[in-house]
Amino acid sequence: MPILVNLDMMLVKRKMKSKELAEKIGITTANLSILKSGKAKAIRFSTLEAICRVLDCQPSDILEYTEE
Repeated sequence: MPILVNLDMMLVKRKMKSKELAEKIGITTANLSILKSGKAKAIRFSTLEAICRVLDCQPSDILEYTEE
């Protein structure tokens, strides 16, 4: 898939655990894991907005397009 999810990298930069992020944005750790692994088919803008707010980042810090 040409969209890469760099959420793990942002979590390390912000010194935050997945569980803490999931609690702060109001999703389950299982759903966050699916998103982190790149297996998610979609992401709600409200979820992306919450992630960016909590991690103090831009969507481009989390999502990256690459050609296959």
